[in-house]
Amino acid sequence: MTACGGSDDADDKPGSHGRTSKSPSAQASSGKPSAAPSVSAADGRDVGACADGDCEIAVSEKVTFRFKGPRGPATLSVTEVGPNKVAYTVKSGSGRAKGGATGPGQGCITVLRTNGSGNSCGGLGDATRPSPQPDAVVIQAATGEGGTAILHIVSR
Repeated sequence: MTACGGSDDADDKPGSHGRTSKSPSAQASSGKPSAAPSVSAADGRDVGACADGDCEIAVSEKVTFRFKGPRGPATLSVTEVGPNKVAYTVKSGSGRAKGGATGPGQGCITVLRTNGSGNSCGGLGDATRPSPQPDAVVIQAATGEGGTAILHIVSR
């Protein structure tokens, strides 16, 4: 079963746009086992690596972070992650896009452009790094078997 939702609403509300991710030490003390993730990512779990709009990170819990979008600062919030499940919201400028997928090998790709955004959800195959697109930021969220999703953000 695959679920995908998307929108480009213009109802971005002012609020906290700071980083609200947990540090690795906070994750280890959250009561969850501190086992190594079942998947690896080039930038590990370091959401700070995404600030420039180019990263590959593993996430196993809700997290929110800022990155460089086509309209200036953008925010990505992973709202749900679990075994073969990932859901997220992206805010860029006055727009908002949502994506979510459930099932092995599933995921979503969101493309942010200066004039809007678009989503596509479904099978991702081997979930390799998405190709950069001119004047856009591409976000790919892939489900993971062990409850760890892989996020790619590509702007170059």
